[in-house]
Amino acid sequence: MESIALHNLGCKVNGYEMDVMQQILQEKGYKIVPFDEKADIYIINTCTVTNIADQKSRQMLHRAKKKNPSAVVVAAGCYVQTGEEKIVQDASVDLIIGNNRKKDIAEILEEYLAARKQGMLPGKDKTLQNRTVIDINHTKEYEEMKLHGTGGHTRAYVKIQDGCNQFCSYCIIPYARGRVRSRREEDILKETAGLVESGYQEIVLTGIHISSYGIDRGSAELISLLEKLHEIKGLKRIRLGSLEPGIITEEFAGRLSGLGRVCPHFHLSLQSGCDETLRRMNRRYTTGEYLKKVEILRKYFDRPAITTDVIVGFPGETEEEFALTESFLERVHFFEMHIFKYSRRQGTRAAAMEDQVPDQIRNERSSRLMQLERRMSEEFRRDFVGERAEILYEEAKTLHGEVYQIGHTKRYIRVGKRVREDLKNRILEETLTEEFLDDMILVKDQAAAGCPDMGIKMSGNSLRIH
Repeated sequence: MESIALHNLGCKVNGYEMDVMQQILQEKGYKIVPFDEKADIYIINTCTVTNIADQKSRQMLHRAKKKNPSAVVVAAGCYVQTGEEKIVQDASVDLIIGNNRKKDIAEILEEYLAARKQGMLPGKDKTLQNRTVIDINHTKEYEEMKLHGTGGHTRAYVKIQDGCNQFCSYCIIPYARGRVRSRREEDILKETAGLVESGYQEIVLTGIHISSYGIDRGSAELISLLEKLHEIKGLKRIRLGSLEPGIITEEFAGRLSGLGRVCPHFHLSLQSGCDETLRRMNRRYTTGEYLKKVEILRKYFDRPAITTDVIVGFPGETEEEFALTESFLERVHFFEMHIFKYSRRQGTRAAAMEDQVPDQIRNERSSRLMQLERRMSEEFRRDFVGERAEILYEEAKTLHGEVYQIGHTKRYIRVGKRVREDLKNRILEETLTEEFLDDMILVKDQAAAGCPDMGIKMSGNSLRIH
């Protein structure tokens, strides 16, 4: 059987889909090898969120063909959807597979290989192409994919929906992913239960726009889904992916706060702290409305970790508008912020806007916000010094010559413990100290689980130190 090397670009949704594709191919008997090795087949799950993402996708496709000119190079995903006309002309690409057809990876690949053996090259032939790259903007089909598990991880991503109806002026994703399509609730529950049986203690709900889960069926269904997930025996943590501010209401937050397994960690998308910039972005809320949503979360949850995304240098952003953003970010006082310099994306309304901000100014503004982010993040973490917190340990790393077991609290505060015993996938309740290492807060050095005289109680995979 042929060897396959896979490489993923882009978001958590792409990562989930790549994990499923690898799972499907392994079940079919293909040998999976590292991407930097010579392989018979290379599959690149592409990204198209920016022009740079397109460029990186092309680079990886060309790198694969250069590594083994006789290999079959497969381009899959978002760049295929938005750049189909260009990619069919790319000599490095043998086969293209768009979104909503990744679940058929094995069948498509086998059909191609069979035709190739007969001296045919159907990879970009229109007959096959019409089946492997659909009109994503008009499909109502949710591409059902089920993940059994991923090697070496303690948390699992569960995809609950695809597509987006928002059409922000800077974003190409609705054209790459199509309109909102929600996964069946029973399939989500079944996959999650299977992952828990496989040993996963935390799941992260992901999708292109999870706040819209269910609206294609007539109503918002995210909170009812969460209530049913909460009932799954053995599941210790439920973490939410990115949320839109509009979903946060008194009722939503009230019901959510009654679910003890839901992590008090909310990534609430913002993009700008200036109302005029938000209007040009087509973000459909004001800073005042956003702040009210944050206040609702803080009303129902004790010091929730609020994180966000911010774009600097959006077309037309003046120094005064940037100053409003900077001031608003500090007022909200986020735990973490992902700072992005605006990247002009052809095919979006923002790309055609006047007053594009020069690179130097974007770089300066990005640096200012990154400094603010580091300060606010440290202030948030230090508020928990001396308190007890449950840590889900995920990996061991050697830092500065010492071995640390590294994990996260429910609020996604990164924690390290100096101990050599493997604590992976264990949950321990421990005391956070004043000692920091880089962006990691350390816990008290105590004997690892199972040592005598520590008063340790075990419940399943969870440990509690008294």
